[in-house]
Amino acid sequence: MPSPRLLSAALFTTIALSACTSVGGSPWVELKGKRFNIEIADDDAERARGLMFRESMEDDHAMLFIHDTEEPQAYWMKNTKIPLDILYFDHQRKLVSAQQGVPPCSAGDSCPPYPSEGSALYVLELNAGTMNSLGAKVGDELKFSPDIATKK
Repeated sequence: MPSPRLLSAALFTTIALSACTSVGGSPWVELKGKRFNIEIADDDAERARGLMFRESMEDDHAMLFIHDTEEPQAYWMKNTKIPLDILYFDHQRKLVSAQQGVPPCSAGDSCPPYPSEGSALYVLELNAGTMNSLGAKVGDELKFSPDIATKK
């Protein structure tokens, strides 16, 4: 049987770890007052995979793509099974353009690209129709949770 001191230390560690998790939580972004829990794709492999092969995404979830440089971006829906809104943001996290209701594509490398209409550093993928339901428009700011590293 473990000693009371060891049990006490284990209990303290468990409580401390639980507190850290609940305070920090998962990263999020906020657009037009709506908060989305996000997955971050910030390297070439993660950006290439994106939301491929997903059957669904919860309404309060999104994927945030963080690029190395701000430049015109183009996304495609290769092997993506859910329709999406693709929102492009600049280094100030201002919405520069969007592609709404982009349909799934199973045509492999023949899937069409969906380009930004300006330079973007951040790209947010949401379930199709979300941008419209939020009333989001060019110039709106995307807010980040404190744990997301920003680029200048």
